[in-house]
Amino acid sequence: MKKVLLIIAISISVIACNKTAEVKEVKTAYVDTSVLMKEYTEAKDLEAKYKAQSEEKGRQLDAEIKRFKQDAANFQSQAQANGQAWAQQKGAELQKREQQLSYAQQALSQQLQQESGTEMDTLVSGVKKFIKAYGKEKGYSYIYGTGDAASVLYAEEKYDITKDIIKALNDKYKAAAKTEEKVEDKTEDKTEEKK
Repeated sequence: MKKVLLIIAISISVIACNKTAEVKEVKTAYVDTSVLMKEYTEAKDLEAKYKAQSEEKGRQLDAEIKRFKQDAANFQSQAQANGQAWAQQKGAELQKREQQLSYAQQALSQQLQQESGTEMDTLVSGVKKFIKAYGKEKGYSYIYGTGDAASVLYAEEKYDITKDIIKALNDKYKAAAKTEEKVEDKTEDKTEEKK
């Protein structure tokens, strides 16, 4: 009986050793995130949007600053003519305006940073989801990120899929923009028909 058990154990171990483990190829790639954000059309549009807002709101504030500087220059020339009491009162008013302008500049800067930061976070989150879906669709086991916050110190260029991701993202963004235009056109057509 012991011999039979020994023979069975040996035969099981021989069979187990003869089976070769199936090794699945691990498909990897990387994306240069700094290039991606420079080349991605939606990111460019977002940057342009906030640059335009900054310039527009900045022009309004610049006009107020110019008026303040003119008033300050007039104050210096009129201070001697109108006396010390007038100079103290006008000087206090000018200081108050200067503080208000400084606060307005800071508030504008913070507002634009907050708004653009929120939209940029949403954009980055969407890009990450897209890359995840892209990786699953194309059969990648890993997609690494390089760029400003590098997590890959070296990779062969043949594994760089940055251009593929940029093209796919830009195509998706353009398709979404065309869909929005069609919806807007249909809405405008219906509005005109009602008139």
